[in-house]
Amino acid sequence: QVQLVESGGGLVQAGGPLRLACVVSGLSFSSYTLAWFRQAPGKEREFVALIHWNCGSTFYADSVKGRFTISRDNAKNTVYTQMNSLKPEDTAVYYCAARAIGSANLRRPVEYNYWGQGTQVTVSS
Repeated sequence: QVQLVESGGGLVQAGGPLRLACVVSGLSFSSYTLAWFRQAPGKEREFVALIHWNCGSTFYADSVKGRFTISRDNAKNTVYTQMNSLKPEDTAVYYCAARAIGSANLRRPVEYNYWGQGTQVTVSS
């Protein structure tokens, strides 16, 4: 059974940092892509960042590039996103997602088979 469990969300002032974690189980990690998406109230779920577990390659949405860093810890089966210089517009529920490595538009939520329950990030101005 595949499980993705997020943690690390919370309330932070603009300009501050937060680190999200996603513990993954039930996957053959070397064959998967892990990603973070976010969804603000009244908006569609949008891509934030992804990492290919086997090689460590990363990709970011333009809106977070230079501020967010995605990484993985093989020993802990965990993917992290370090979020710095947070802005009020980063406020959203953040979701961890996983899919098997393959050819696809990896910025589209529908391409992912497995999802966590989400963690709320609120950035105050």
